[in-house]
Formats: sequence, structure tokens, C-alpha cells
Amino acid sequence: MGLQIRDDRQMKALTGLSQDQFDPLLPFFSTIYETTQQKTYAAGVESGTRRRKPGGGSKGKLPTMAEKLPFVLYYYKTYPTCDVLGTHFAMARSKAHENLHKLSPILYDTLVHLDLMPYRELSTPEELKAALRGGDRLLIDATERAYHRSQDDAKQREHYSGKKNSIR
Repeated sequence: MGLQIRDDRQMKALTGLSQDQFDPLLPFFSTIYETTQQKTYAAGVESGTRRRKPGGGSKGKLPTMAEKLPFVLYYYKTYPTCDVLGTHFAMARSKAHENLHKLSPILYDTLVHLDLMPYRELSTPEELKAALRGGDRLLIDATERAYHRSQDDAKQREHYSGKKNSIR
């Protein structure tokens, strides 16, 4: 079944990409998927656990690459639960979870291969400057986290920020 995408506006809303951005991504995604499947098949043959030839067995709810890629893109654009994801793609939540964890590394490898994956680990200020490539503004989104307070009164005072709870 998959997503029924009617136009470019809906494509962007559901996957985060326009059709012009999606089309060149698909062949690379397909190639990396096929390579991964061949490695999995070879490992199964070596270990003796492989029962079928490549392409054997049931086809599943995402039989084509043109359905697999929007599936994983839709997940990363909207972050639905596996119940919701499964419902949108007419599959059980366990299969949605299974497909997601199978296809996510392939999408990651595709984006790395195309040099579209953003930097994730920066250990020096110089690496940060190189990653920003001359940007003049940096926004940091931070979330305040709960801090486990010590039961020792002296240690509590040492770490007290002066902030008072607004809700008591």
C-alpha cells in the first residue's frame, strides 16, 4: 500500500524531500540495499542458516525500493510510533519496527555515501568551525535535565543554584 503521494507539496510534507530531491536518492539507496542483502545472504550461506535463494519467500508490504525509501523517510520526518507507522503502511507494528531497523542503516549509509549526512561528533573547536563552513550564527537547543541531589546537606548547599521551584 504505502503512502499515496499526490503532489510535490505532499511529498515534502510526508518525507521532507521534494520529488526532485527524492529521485536521485533512490538509485543509491537501492544499490546499498542490494549490497546489504547480498552480504546477509552470503553470511547465511556460510553459517548454514540460509533456507531460500535471494528473492524467495513472501514479498512483504514494501516490495519495491520506491516504497521502502518513503517508509523510512516518513518515519524520520514525522517520528510516529510503530503503531501509527504500521497503520499508515498497512502492516503490523512489529513489522513496521523490523522494517525501520532494517532500512535506517541503509538510509544512513546512503546519506554518508552522498556526503549529505551532517557531522555528529566534533571534538575540537576547529572541527566545529569547519563543520559550520563560515556560518555567522549558531543556535543551540538545550533541555534542562533533572539532577540527582545528594542526601548530604553540605553537598546539597554546595550544588544549589539559587533557583527556587515554582511548583510546590
